[in-house]
Amino acid sequence: MATMNTTLVGAFAQPGTFTGVFEEVSKYNVQLNVVERLWAAWYLWMQNDVLATGIMSFLMHEIIYFGRCVPWMIIDQLPYFNKYKLQNQKIPTLKEQWECASLVLLSHFTVELPQIWLFHPIATYFGMDYGVPFPSIGKMAFHIAVFFVIEDTWHYWFHRALHYGPLYKMIHKLHHTYSAPFGLAAEYASPIEVMLLAMGSVGGPILWVSCTGDLHLFTMYMWIVGRLFQAIDSHSGYDFPWSLRHFLPFWAGAEHHDVHHERFIGNYASSFRWWDYVLDTESGPEAAKRRRERKLKALKAKKAQ
Repeated sequence: MATMNTTLVGAFAQPGTFTGVFEEVSKYNVQLNVVERLWAAWYLWMQNDVLATGIMSFLMHEIIYFGRCVPWMIIDQLPYFNKYKLQNQKIPTLKEQWECASLVLLSHFTVELPQIWLFHPIATYFGMDYGVPFPSIGKMAFHIAVFFVIEDTWHYWFHRALHYGPLYKMIHKLHHTYSAPFGLAAEYASPIEVMLLAMGSVGGPILWVSCTGDLHLFTMYMWIVGRLFQAIDSHSGYDFPWSLRHFLPFWAGAEHHDVHHERFIGNYASSFRWWDYVLDTESGPEAAKRRRERKLKALKAKKAQ
């Protein structure tokens, strides 16, 4: 790959340690920032792109997932934050969180790891770049915004389908074990559901690069970090005055998804509210009130005819 080959010139001596490779890359590629030098040194030191991406991707996923869950676990133990808890009569016990984390970790190794490992060869086949330098911040932000919209659409339709009787019992019921969700429960699901809904996160970028030929692995990582934060935060069970939904009215957030877990129906989208709004699948007291008002208005209009 051309962008990585430029760095190869600077590391031609092939030092035996990662530190040595990094020093060589830094010596001959001063135009790169520190993260780009570390990135290039990692691939050069590993000498196996699929292995390098697989290890880095899996470690990143585990660190971000469980790292983002830790603050919510701490908040659950602090009475001060109880006033922001959407279902404040249901605080997860340490036993529940441990059981949840155990199943999630098992799922990560048995279900998600193979998908993570296959991503690199599939994405590079369609033209994904993984060299240096990285794309501009503007380009990455645009791609990530597109991926959020694609994933939200995928999630809405497949999630809604999983609430169909037989599919709910066979696949989705496990995820609804907790009627008051918490951060760790974001990926607490059956293997089939994990694979289906993960396709929205991974399939969107693959579709994008197959159509445009324009995607960088670093952009993919930033997207996955954003998606993990969104999924965990929407399962946190907390709605703060500074939560994003109060500034972006179309953002779903914890309030939107918490109602779904509490009532087991409606609010099927992951990140945005527009699919549920347009297709009248919103759930909760406010949505029920709007439906009653619409029906009353329709009845009055019919009587007036």
